[in-house]
Amino acid sequence: MAAYSHQPIVAIATAPGRGGIGVVRVSGRDLSRLVEALFPTPLQPRHAHYLPFNDAQGLPIDAGIALYFKAPHSYTGEDVLELQGHGGPAVLRRLLERCIEAGRDIELRHAEPGEFTRRAFLNERLDLAQAEAVADLIDASSEAAARSAMASLSGEFSNRVNALADRIVHLRMLVEATLDFPEEEIDFLEKYQARSALEEIRRDLAALVRQARQGMILREGLQVVLAGQPNVGKSSLLNALAGDDIAIVTPIAGTTRDKVAQQIHIQGVPLHIIDTAGLRDTEDTVESLGIARSWAEIEKADVIIHLQDARTHNDELDSAITQRLPPRTPVLKVYNKIDLLEADGATALPGVASNSTLGISAKTGAGLGDLRQRLLDIAGWNPSAESPWLARERHLRALTLAAEHMDIADEHASHNDRVLDLFAEELRLAHDDLCTITGQFTSDDLLGEIFSSFCIGK
Repeated sequence: MAAYSHQPIVAIATAPGRGGIGVVRVSGRDLSRLVEALFPTPLQPRHAHYLPFNDAQGLPIDAGIALYFKAPHSYTGEDVLELQGHGGPAVLRRLLERCIEAGRDIELRHAEPGEFTRRAFLNERLDLAQAEAVADLIDASSEAAARSAMASLSGEFSNRVNALADRIVHLRMLVEATLDFPEEEIDFLEKYQARSALEEIRRDLAALVRQARQGMILREGLQVVLAGQPNVGKSSLLNALAGDDIAIVTPIAGTTRDKVAQQIHIQGVPLHIIDTAGLRDTEDTVESLGIARSWAEIEKADVIIHLQDARTHNDELDSAITQRLPPRTPVLKVYNKIDLLEADGATALPGVASNSTLGISAKTGAGLGDLRQRLLDIAGWNPSAESPWLARERHLRALTLAAEHMDIADEHASHNDRVLDLFAEELRLAHDDLCTITGQFTSDDLLGEIFSSFCIGK
């Protein structure tokens, strides 16, 4: 994203394609001259006006609703003009071009991705966590994620963070006062009940870290890769989990030549399931390329489901696959086709007794409920402790760093010498980490990275 400027900006704010309604949005410090150039009659702020949208020659482009918001009472905190017309791509492009043409004297330009929301942040209409929640709400893929994103946008997460930061500031104030007047020999920790205040802050911060982990799981989900030799039922399992015929299933080994991905939701948690080519030695060039891609996906996985045929499990090839799987990635051994075991007269699947193994039938659905629960357990999902807001990796990192500084502060407070200057410094560092979440202390590079991931028009 380019350096922030105060030039007015314009963009189509609705998704590409045809729709009943399309919106062109303009934001700038003073849009009065643009409004005069576009419409013969003045627009009353915060009122809906049904008007023709004409080109420079006075010929109609469209007819729709014009809304004019005067600063600071708008989404961006600047003057905002919204033109709501019919949602045809050609109509919206002509409206956009008309705005650029009419706004030449005020240097109106095309908005960059996320620039409207960035201006809302810089004009203190939103803090940074709320601004990120705008993108999360747009990208939400489940009702649970949408509700949590809306809770974050309304300020629930920010309020929790700000309340903790304020309590740390109060504690710092007491420490600094004690450092400024050492001759009074005040036993700071006892007189002001600083130790109990410190413990309460650490406890509440730990709870916030746990909730952030839940919020990040709800936002990010898990990358789950189905791995195994050919014809063990990986594609059938993908279809069963997705509830649809996503992947082609045949009795022919090597049918899947490239990855097939599908997102599913379990209790609102997104799981990105990736079906891969069967792992084996082959002379087929195309299949070999698919197998190489399978191993590349396995290396990136959050969870690996090592699928095996229940009738021939743990054979030499399965053992070789097990040896090659990444050692730091959770692996769930799943034995498929237990329905065929039962048909052959077997009463149980030998060796399936641990939390890392499971017997299923992708054909009949047996064991799939247990498999879904195992995946949630590996993710660390706890529905009873569900976060009311979404969280990002940077939020969790900042909270974790703040918690570490508070732990060090506690060590200084517990030391015989009670080194209060070091105690105060750890409080300051913890406070700064919390403030990066809401954007009080945030680099321009981070802002550019965050807002560049937004869609244009938002």
